[in-house]
Parts: sequence; structure tokens; C-alpha cells
Amino acid sequence: MKLLQSLLFTLILGLLTSSVFAQKDPFYQAYDWQTNPIKNIDLSQFKEKDVVAIKDKRVNEFYFIEGNSLVEYSLIHKIYWLNSNDKIEEYNKVYLPYSAGSEIVKNKARVISKDGKIIELDDSKILTSKDDETQRTYKFYALEGIEKGSFIEYYYVVKRYPTYTGSRISLQSDFDKQNVEFDLYAPSNLIFDVKSYNGLAQVTKDTLNKDKNHWKLSVDRLEELEQEEQAPYTALVKYLVYKLKKNTVNPSKEIVSYGIASQNIYNSLYPKIDTKIERKINAFIKSIDGVKDEELTNTIRAIENYVKSNVYIGEVKRDDLEDLSSIIDNKVANERGVMKLYTAIFNALGIKHQIVLTSDRREMKFDKNFEAYNYLQEYLIYFPKSKLYMAPTKLESRLGFPPGYLTDNYGLFIKQVTLGGFTSGVGNVKYIKPVNYDKTNYNLVMNVSFDKDDLTVTNLKMDRIMDGYYAVYIQPFMDLAKDEDKDEMFDGIIKSINENLEIIDKKVSNATAKDFGKKPLQIIANLKSEEFVEKAGNKYLFKVGELLGPQQEMYQEKKRILTAENEFERSYDRKIIVDIPQGYEFKNLENIAIDESYKEGDNELFMFKSTYEIKGNQLVIAIKEYYNKNIIDLPIYEAYRTVINSAANFNKVTLIIQKKS
Repeated sequence: MKLLQSLLFTLILGLLTSSVFAQKDPFYQAYDWQTNPIKNIDLSQFKEKDVVAIKDKRVNEFYFIEGNSLVEYSLIHKIYWLNSNDKIEEYNKVYLPYSAGSEIVKNKARVISKDGKIIELDDSKILTSKDDETQRTYKFYALEGIEKGSFIEYYYVVKRYPTYTGSRISLQSDFDKQNVEFDLYAPSNLIFDVKSYNGLAQVTKDTLNKDKNHWKLSVDRLEELEQEEQAPYTALVKYLVYKLKKNTVNPSKEIVSYGIASQNIYNSLYPKIDTKIERKINAFIKSIDGVKDEELTNTIRAIENYVKSNVYIGEVKRDDLEDLSSIIDNKVANERGVMKLYTAIFNALGIKHQIVLTSDRREMKFDKNFEAYNYLQEYLIYFPKSKLYMAPTKLESRLGFPPGYLTDNYGLFIKQVTLGGFTSGVGNVKYIKPVNYDKTNYNLVMNVSFDKDDLTVTNLKMDRIMDGYYAVYIQPFMDLAKDEDKDEMFDGIIKSINENLEIIDKKVSNATAKDFGKKPLQIIANLKSEEFVEKAGNKYLFKVGELLGPQQEMYQEKKRILTAENEFERSYDRKIIVDIPQGYEFKNLENIAIDESYKEGDNELFMFKSTYEIKGNQLVIAIKEYYNKNIIDLPIYEAYRTVINSAANFNKVTLIIQKKS
């Protein structure tokens, strides 16, 4: 979303001025480290830790330089105590910010041994390297003389273009930190809003500083936050977000608001269409097979499939990649350019839609009560008539199934509104509902028979059906894939049950881009295996649970701390039909029956239920499982974990086959 952020920054930059305000020197000019920063430090409580931050200080100052240009000075100052060889290896390089749009104006680094010896590094220890793949250049300090128990200390100050429309500062990590500080300085005419998240103390305004505005936060200790399975870790650490609220020189003008953003984004994505461009758009539309389908969703799917198959999206900010005429001629666009193409097509066809901007909830949940542009990270398009979402810039997504982590979240919805002949965009923050569990299915029917001469050999007929999110990564790309790649992929799906399965033959249906959203992907295969039955004396052990394939297990000894989240809601409907060998019977059938669920009122959120019955000479096992909620808060985590582990427990079910008495 760099293109969007650049757009919003450019449009509001002109609202800032400080011509009537005197300024003191920027903070960094008088800043320095202590002569002995580790004096009186007590590390006894951390002796079992591999690394501890003794200091973590961040300072951002907005400052007007010559010509009333606003810049931002950003300081990072850290001291780490390293207590393991692995951490010494990890931290023996200190990377410095390096880009065309920034300048390092001050930097220092040193190593302090456990007995207090100081090795201060000069600029000769700054090395340069280049990533062969990305061609990106890196500058870093190569730290020397580090041993177990040493401290490394460094700080640097970067001068850069200001980011004041919404910036996030993460303060918590997976190791302990002491003396955590954040300071925000600004000229006295610039007023900022700062909000803390996930239990972080709130930032306060320094009322004693009369020279400039100053907001500050100081925390003696931030305890480590360990990663936990299925936790959206980055979204759950303690962090803060700041934004420029107003300029007292011109207090009537809003600086950062979704009202302004909605108008600016609308103007950017809905340019005026002249007659020449209109003809090109109409010709482009005519080349799309199925665009005139009577069913609206089919029309939108046809447009999406065509654009995503024929227009390459680059990440370069270039005028021709945002020009509709060039995009249509050359089939190359950047993110904003392809958004213009979609909106032009939908307007030409009279398809009502809304632009939606949101965030990935694994990284940062959209705050509906704090308007900051750093939440406007990802594009969606919403179609009110069908109540479906499209992710226009995501090749791996299709209509009705946007990336799951962009749903179950809030977003800014921008609607076209016409008043008095003037059309603009009006924004409202709304909830983006997740796709319901019954739209995403991973179903299975498995027929099992035993070789009459050797019961350890099983003949299997698998009928697997996949739709929704389980098919969105497959069906839309089948028209582009080579036959050998398709074959390998379908074999992989079949062998996800067991990699040693012998595939006798297989048949795949509905494996085209046009099938997605209309027909489920179906794979029928005849298989042979010696993996599911073992002979034990005069009995046979039939590992019936393994016919489902490996199942997720969630076991942990420690108390759960973090919320768990899934990408999407989902459902499984599976049936195992076993021909009972003549003259034999199953024992311990009761082990099949598992019934675990969790309800809130009448709404069943999680469920795993396996049942069985004997029909003639067949054992019929039915297994139903679904998850009707993505975000698992701590009060219901144990119920969720129980259901997850029920599937894993079924996976371990082994039936005893023995001769009838």
C-alpha cells in the first residue's frame, strides 16, 4: 500500500506550516549515551534468559527546516545483554536504515564486556552488502569482541520524510525489556494524537516543556510475550499509534480524517473518462468472455478472472502504470492502476460497488475509533447487491473469498455519492463479515475393502470435494497450469492422507477457473495401500482414524495467554464405508464415537462428532466437524482446543479385526 500512503501524504503536505513559530534545536544534537550504562544493573532475575534489553528508547521529532519543509528525526537507542552463543550470533550485526529517502545524521556503537571493558566502534566498522535477489543495499556495524555475558549498545538518528498520517511503534517483543521509553516532539503548532494498545500505558503530554510539544511514555519493564500456536502475535504485542491531529496555524483544516481520505481515494481511483478512453474500456469489456451473463456474480467473476489472467500488476510507482489507456494497451499496471481499471469497468457496466480499505488482522486490527491511515493497508471491493467482496490486487483470491485475514475486521467503505451533479466518495467504517463456515468445505467419502488373501492390503476409493477457501488456491489457476504440474498437485492432494498411497487411477472434475464459485473441485481416485492394517498374532489392527490424514493437535503445558485466530471458518463432512471381511468382525467400535462441541446460546460454534452403524456387511462411519468462529478469545479457548483435539483423537482410533467366535 505504499502507493496509497504516498497519495495521502502528497495531498495533505500543503496543510502544514510553522512560519510564525520559533524553534529550538532538534533533540538529537544534544543527545548522547552514558559513560557507563551498565552501572548498578541487576541481572540476577534474568540469569536463565538468553537476551534482555537493558534499554529500548525511541524518539521521533518533527522539525521544520529551511523553506518550512517538515522533516522527521527518528532515534533508536538500544542496549542488549547477550547470554547465549546463539544470541551473540544473531546480534553481532547492527543494521542501519539505508534508502534514497533517508539520511543517517548520527550513529554510535560499542561492545561492553561483562567485566566492564568498552570497545567503541568507529565508522570503519560499518560495512555494506547487497542482497543478490532483491538488489537492496544494507549497511551494518560488524560488532567485535562479544562474549557470553557481554552488552552491545548502539544508537542512530535518521533524518527522513515525515510520516504523520498514522505510524505504529511496537514496544513489546519475545524477550524481556527494561527502561522502555518513547518520546514524540513537534513544533508547538502541531498537535498529535497517540493511542496505546494491548495494555500498554497511555502516552502523556509533557506540560513543563514550553519550547515544543512533547508526548512521552516510560515503562520500567515490559515482560516477554511468547508466541503461541494460532496467535496473531504481531497484532497482540503492546504498541502505540500516533497521528497528526491538527495545525493550530490553520485549525479549521483537518489533517488526518477518513472523510478527507475517502474523497482523496475516490478522486484517485475514479478519474474523469473522456470519449477516447471510454471507447477503449468498452472494447476491453467486449473481449471478456461471459461478461454479459444474466447473473451478476457470474459477470463479476468473468471480469475478475480476465483481469487477473491478463493484466500484470507491478509494484513500481510510474505514471504509465496508472494511465488507463496505457494499461489497456500494454496489460501492465501497478496497484492503483489496476484499481482504476476495475472501477472504470464496473461503472461502464452500471455495477454498484464500494471501495474498502482495511488491515490484515494478524498484523494490526483495524481500530474503528481511531482514524489513522496506517490502518488503510489493503484494498477490497464490496458489491452491495450480492454482499460479496473481491480482493482486486490479490491473484490468489476470487469473488466471495477475499483473503480471510482481511475479514472479521473493520474497514473503511467508500461509496460513490452524487449531490447536485457532483460525485464524490463518502466513507464509513463498517464490519467486514467473514465468509460463513458452510461456504468452505473439505469433504470426503472413503470406501474401504480388504484384500481377501491378505487383510493388511486395503483397496480404497476416495471421493474428495473441495470448495470455498479450500478451492480458491487451485481452481482459478488451472487454466494456466501445465498438465504435469496439475497431475503432481492432484497426486499431492490425494497423498495428503498418506504419502505411501499407490494411485491406481484418478479422475478430476471442475478444475477450471470458470468453475470456482459454481462447482466444487472433485477428485475421485482408486488407491491401494499397506499402511492402514497391521497383523498382530491372530488379529489385525485397522488404523481407521488415519484415513482422514494427519490432524492438527493443540496441546500445551503452560496457561494460554494469547487469543487464537483462524484464517477462515470451515466445515468437514466425511464418511468412511468399510466392507467387513467375510468371517471377521470389529471389536472396540465404541472408540469411534466422539462428540464434542461448544455453543453460545443456540449458536453452535465448534463441533466434532463421529458416529457409526453396521449396515449389512458394512461399517459406516460418519464424521462431521466445523468451526463457525475465527477469533477465539481466551474464555472459550479450552472449548475450542477440545474440539480441535477431538479430530486428532479420532485420527488415533485403531479397530481390532478378529475372526468371529
